This record gives sequence, C-alpha cells and structure tokens, in this order.
Amino acid sequence: PERGVLGGVTYVPGPESSSAEFTDPDTAGIRMLAVSSDAQGRGVGAALVRACIDRARAAGKRRIALHSTERMTAAHRLYLRLGFVRDEATDWEPVPGLTLLGFRLDLAPVDEGE
Repeated sequence: PERGVLGGVTYVPGPESSSAEFTDPDTAGIRMLAVSSDAQGRGVGAALVRACIDRARAAGKRRIALHSTERMTAAHRLYLRLGFVRDEATDWEPVPGLTLLGFRLDLAPVDEGE
C-alpha cells in the first residue's frame, strides 16, 4: 500500500515563539495536532503528543499547554488519557463564536538519582 504522512504536530518551545499562545517561560506548547483519517485510532496522535512531552522535559519545561476546539472530543480524550487536565483559566475566544479550550500537563521533575 502507498504510504503518506500519518499526522503532524507543532511543538512550541516557549513564549518567544511566534506560535506561542502563552507567556510563561517554564511552559512549552502543542499546536495543530492532526492525524490523517486513515491513521486515526492507531496511536499516531499519542505518539506525536508523547514526542512533544519528551522534548519539553528535555528542555527542562515545567508544563505543556494547548488549546482545542469544543468539537475535537477525540483529541480531548487523548489529552486526558495522557495526563493533561482541563485548564479553564486559559480558555479563550480568538474570534466571536470560536471558543478554544485550554489543557495543561504539569511535568514532574526528572529524577536524576539523587
């Protein structure tokens, strides 16, 4: 079978990025997670989110933030399963009628065998 792109995600390293929707320097972000319809339900989205989590941990970030539309309920289930919590304090409406729901994952410090 012909193979193509299964999915993609934008990792936002910090508030200095033009893609950042946050100002906290201890935060990284996830934007535009997408999985092709043929690949949905096969772990692609989880792998992409875990890659962002790993990258944020490696950079010493304390949390990851993201926003999702109300309709993306499958994505919400994925985020919650991976340990994210709803962060209603960061919900916002970039244009009238479009509410973006905030989610946050607090990253535990890496135990370096102390």
